[in-house]
Amino acid sequence: MSKATLLKNGWIVDGTDSPRWQGDILLAGERIVALAKTGEIDAATLDAYGPVESIDCTGRVVAPGFIDVHTHDDAAVLDDPGMLPKLSQGVTTVIVGNCGISLAPVVTEVPAAPLSLLGRLQFRHASMAEYAQSVDAATPAVNVAALMGHTALRMRHISDLRHAATQAERDAMAADMQEAMDAGALGLSSGIFYAEAYAADMPELVSVATVAARNGGVYATHIRDELAGILPALQEAAATAKQSGLPLVLSHHKCAGPANWGRTKETLPLIEEMAKGQEIAMDVYPYTAGSTVLREDLVDGIIDILITGSQPHPEMGGRYLADIAKEWGVTQQEAALRLKPGGACYFQMREDDVDRVVSHPLSMIGSDGLPHDERPHPRLWGAFPRVLASYWREKGLLRLEQAVHKMTGMSARRFRMGERGVLRAGFMADVVVFDPEVVQDKATFESPKQFSAGIEKVWVNGVLSYTAEQRATGQRAGRFVRRGAAQAA
Repeated sequence: MSKATLLKNGWIVDGTDSPRWQGDILLAGERIVALAKTGEIDAATLDAYGPVESIDCTGRVVAPGFIDVHTHDDAAVLDDPGMLPKLSQGVTTVIVGNCGISLAPVVTEVPAAPLSLLGRLQFRHASMAEYAQSVDAATPAVNVAALMGHTALRMRHISDLRHAATQAERDAMAADMQEAMDAGALGLSSGIFYAEAYAADMPELVSVATVAARNGGVYATHIRDELAGILPALQEAAATAKQSGLPLVLSHHKCAGPANWGRTKETLPLIEEMAKGQEIAMDVYPYTAGSTVLREDLVDGIIDILITGSQPHPEMGGRYLADIAKEWGVTQQEAALRLKPGGACYFQMREDDVDRVVSHPLSMIGSDGLPHDERPHPRLWGAFPRVLASYWREKGLLRLEQAVHKMTGMSARRFRMGERGVLRAGFMADVVVFDPEVVQDKATFESPKQFSAGIEKVWVNGVLSYTAEQRATGQRAGRFVRRGAAQAA
């Protein structure tokens, strides 16, 4: 058991969106054991857990560890279990398996896109249970919760990805979905935006999603179209979730492409209206650029496109597609074809749209970072401090308590994560201490691998895992987090 720690006289922002208050928090073992106004945790309680290390948090915010609800860290937690890009932001739990992309249940030496977004080395888990065992064996520095990816199921079971699943293929996918839920998965994710899953129809999706619903799961989806067809795509996602009996999470909600700029004034009211009849939430990252595989159909000659990596032309990483095309004397689309397979950041959103989504009461924060990109989008290292610095302190679009709630308590509740996301006696001791006046993302598109400022200390399951002075402490205490459970070791 780790020693008891008393965090004294901090601003307690507990993850529930309640007003902050000054107080003390006692951590012992892997739990929060007491909270009270400054000086009011009684001596008998302190003696029961002694000796106690006291840390003065005057002028600092003490909050639940941040939950990154939208990651592609599936392999990163195994390849690089120190997880500094997330731990250094105050993130204590990552949700993997988003956009239909998960390591399980695909076993292959040569992962095809979009699974290749997860890297190329860890596709050796034939079941969610095997993946969970690998996570626990790796002991990453952050907790890991998982969705089962629909695209991964398709790539394992469907002989021709250009067609919807047959009944036999649906049954095989449903069996794997049941195994995943038995292993503690949070639910199902889909990414019918990608060609490998685009042919999936509603009966196929519902046949798999219903299994997740029977087991208390959720459904997160990268919808079919975030460009001109965004409204029917949102309606399709809501109908799929409603028919399956699942809570819906709309992944990285955005209005992409210049022709779509400003349309959050249409999409957000539609989502609100649909949410009157079913549970709907969404996640969002606080940037105007997205990042995914390099696709020539996303090249419109208008938006800026930054190449994050190219297998045939690795020397072009970090350069803009327009400059490469000019140098080669070809169109941008032809240059994209030459650079494939690869990845890119697409500057396809407008800031006022992002502002509306981040500040919307149904939105949570997810980084959507790609840790295996050689030059990743800066959201991998900076998304959570950026919300605090930009949307609370600078723009004033969120109260501090709202910003923290969107990164903690709301996330744990929407994803059925049990005793996490809130500072409460008996809950898991995932805690971050930060300086509210200093906290700031430092990662940029030009220099994306930068530590944020102001994140001072991070505890994961009661273990001090990160300090601003030391960076990683060398103590890793993360584990596979199962749906809704108390999570005791």
